Amino acid sequence: MTRAPTIGVLALQGDFAEHVAAFRSQGVDAVEVRTPAQLAACGSLVIPGGESTTIAKLMDTYALRGAIVEFAASGKPVWGTCAGMILLAGRLIEPDPEPLHVMDTVVQRNAFGRQVDSFQADIDIAGIAGGPFHAVFIRAPWITEAGPAVDVLARLDRGAIVAVRQGNVLATAFHPELTVDTRMHCYFAEMAAVAQVPA
Repeated sequence: MTRAPTIGVLALQGDFAEHVAAFRSQGVDAVEVRTPAQLAACGSLVIPGGESTTIAKLMDTYALRGAIVEFAASGKPVWGTCAGMILLAGRLIEPDPEPLHVMDTVVQRNAFGRQVDSFQADIDIAGIAGGPFHAVFIRAPWITEAGPAVDVLARLDRGAIVAVRQGNVLATAFHPELTVDTRMHCYFAEMAAVAQVPA
């Protein structure tokens, strides 16, 4: 596998440290990102789980909103987990926060209920070998609509869309960083490695 360039993890709020640790456990260079300059030095970006409204406000405070949109538009890989999926959406069911409008998706926040309704499930994910992935859902969103350019990678048994990819942008409703299974992180690292190879 071609070595992935440095992966940035948006470190404004949420599970950013766990993502960095997961990548580093696989020998992938990962750093925390809090400024546009730090983002520009990375080859890809992860927007972690956390409080989507808080992360959105801090993105605006630190002038990262436009920088992330341009980053994704340039073809560099971006992965959003849970709150990150919400922020990457084209539209939300709820009025807040204002998403980045990066993916052709409609997302519902807290789709499965409150914190006490958090759950775990074994799901099959397209492109992830080795059997079902044990996914952790914490106040998770789901995708209610996915446009024609969006590949649905995983659904729950009830049919809810919980993982998608649209070109260089990946989104998952669950928290891979909270498990010992690093297959999703390796998948994204491969996306980042491929993206740096000249066509």
